[in-house]
Amino acid sequence: MLTKDGCLSRRRRLWEAVDSQIEWLLIADPRHVNYLANFWIHPLSFSAGERGLLLLERDNGATLLCDNFALGSKSAEPQVDRQVVETWYDHQHSPVNRDHALLQALQRVAGQLEGRRGLVESEWLPLAAWEILPSADVQNRPQSEHPTSLGTILRQLRRRKDADELTLLRQCMRAGDAGHLRAWDVVRAGVSEMDVFREVQNAAISAAARPGQIYGDFRATTNKQPHLGGRPTAYRLQLGDLFILDFSVVLNGYRSDFTNTIAVGVPTIRQQEMFQICAAALRSGESVLRAGTRAADVYAAVSQPFVDAGKPRLPHHAGHGIGLAHPEPPIFVPESQDVLLAGDVVTLEPGSYELGIGGMRFEHNYLITETGTERLSNHRITLT
Repeated sequence: MLTKDGCLSRRRRLWEAVDSQIEWLLIADPRHVNYLANFWIHPLSFSAGERGLLLLERDNGATLLCDNFALGSKSAEPQVDRQVVETWYDHQHSPVNRDHALLQALQRVAGQLEGRRGLVESEWLPLAAWEILPSADVQNRPQSEHPTSLGTILRQLRRRKDADELTLLRQCMRAGDAGHLRAWDVVRAGVSEMDVFREVQNAAISAAARPGQIYGDFRATTNKQPHLGGRPTAYRLQLGDLFILDFSVVLNGYRSDFTNTIAVGVPTIRQQEMFQICAAALRSGESVLRAGTRAADVYAAVSQPFVDAGKPRLPHHAGHGIGLAHPEPPIFVPESQDVLLAGDVVTLEPGSYELGIGGMRFEHNYLITETGTERLSNHRITLT
């Protein structure tokens, strides 16, 4: 869970990032409400897909706006100064349009914003909410000449992970490690992709010791179909297949994302050679991971072992940032303009997919520190 100190620290940085004349901020992206106030509607609840709003006032703290059932589906106690909760359903009367309940909560605080300059996360705020807000005082109305993107400011701030965020991410990593460890006991000829998914999911959630989400690639590649990915199917593994296990564990909105490829049976000589190139690519990328490095240079470093082996450079990104979304900046691609920052949590994921051999991918997660890197994932990377 995100802590009070962490939420207050992120709110302070946000206020420092906006114009000093701004007196209030209205946060609408559910990820950012979580980031700043620890309010996350659990996706495995009956309120999945609903949301709240967060009103921040420079001199009056944080106010959460939501309906009563959304509040009851929270993952943890919100770190706010006050809550404006509108009744949506009371078990006595027919419920109103649930979106209208959230708008009614906003209506209850809109009057106190009159005559004060504000900034709104316009990318996520519905038109009906704009009609409630004081029309003359919102700096980034869509029709304004130079709108300020509050969402863009927040996405940039998110790159620097605080201690409470790292605690959550480490919990995701440990759960991911447990899932990968279980896969070694399960992957074998005759087992279906769905069988592997169920076992990995159970191991990861057991390690997390609370409900969470598992998603990613649980697919076997073959020498005829080397580039398969996505959700598991009923396909049963066969000798010679390469099973790509690339999944994320999501807890309270934060996630891990790392990969291994397991050979079904004894890998061929060509598969072993491909693995050695991928392993070299991972080491090459690790050698340049540090604050100040251009993301394009990380991509080049990961690609170099493939080029040295006479193969094409990586067909996809060499890695990316993770946190509240997937992927996040920085993105390791040839034309990336991103530069690594201390506090980034990133992946490296070299892979190769060749007819006659199969497909494989390997991935670790790393924290970029002031002095170098810390690897956060600890799963076993090898074909056998």
